[in-house]
This record gives sequence, C-alpha cells and structure tokens, in this order.
Amino acid sequence: MIKTDKVLDAKGLACPMPIVKTKKTIGEIEAGQVLEVQATDKGSTADIASWAKSTGHQYLGTKEEGDVLKHYLRKASPEETKEDTQYPHVIQNDELKTQLEEGGTVLDVREPAEYAFSRIPGAKSIPLGELENRLDELNKNDDIYVVCRTGNRSDRASQLLSDKGFAKVKNVVPGMSEWDGPTEKED
Repeated sequence: MIKTDKVLDAKGLACPMPIVKTKKTIGEIEAGQVLEVQATDKGSTADIASWAKSTGHQYLGTKEEGDVLKHYLRKASPEETKEDTQYPHVIQNDELKTQLEEGGTVLDVREPAEYAFSRIPGAKSIPLGELENRLDELNKNDDIYVVCRTGNRSDRASQLLSDKGFAKVKNVVPGMSEWDGPTEKED
C-alpha cells in the first residue's frame, strides 16, 4: 500500500483534463507529499510522467486496478521544480496542410487506438510515452511536425525532441481535434 497525502479523482476525464487537474492539485500539497491521481484515460500515464519530468516533480509510478490507473507523484521542493514552459516553435493546422506538400515528417504522439481511428496520411506513430526510447526512428535533420489531439502532448514531445538535438521541430496546434485536412484510418 502506497501512503498518499491527497487523492485526485480524474476518472472519466479525457486529455488534457487529468493534467490540468493535476497541476492545480499539486499546488495544494506541500513539497515532499505524495499525490495519487486516479484516471481512466489510457494516455494519462505518458502525459503525467512527461509532465512531471518537464516540471521537476517526481513521477513515482502507476498501478492499474481494473480500468483505473493510479498515478503517484511526489511534489518537488521549489529548488527542484522547473517552470512549465511552452515549446516556442508552433505551426497552425492550416500551415501544416501547406507544409505537407513540401515534405517533412508528421509525428503522431497519440496512443495507438487514437492513431488507428484517424490520422494524417503518412504520419508516423510513436506514442509520447515511447518517444524517448524510439528517437533513432527519426532523422535529426528532417522537418518534424508533432501532432496529438489538442497540442498538449505534442508540446511535451516537441520539447523532448529539441532537448535531444532535433533542430527543425514544430508543435502542431490545435492538432487532430480540429484537423480538417485529409485523414486515413486502419481498415
């Protein structure tokens, strides 16, 4: 049994709401205390781990109980935290449609089920939680357009790629939630 100081119920909420509520709730506990986030969104595991890494809070792990994911975070002290920054290089959906005619790689960092139902033709699927271990599948010199459902996971993925030496990365906003260009899906 993991001792927690506060429990956040984010069950039934879809991205980006588990992260939004986690950010708010972690502000309500003391440094060193542990927050348990209960979620049903399968993408929340990668989202919360990535968010914790980008802000300096400690992601302790996730336990699965039925269809509920219990994520455990330790709040960092002010000396340990980093500013939750936005990736500065952004491209709008309409601009991406034009850029696709000139080439480049569309990197879809959503979960496999999201990718299967609707994606930009030719997009490469690497879920956010797997990205760090699959960087060798991407070319550091390519133009890379990172897409997710709303621009949140792709923001974190863009920061990660930039930190790893990828120079031509753009976060696509608002992403697939408002994409009106061509799409394909698995048969």
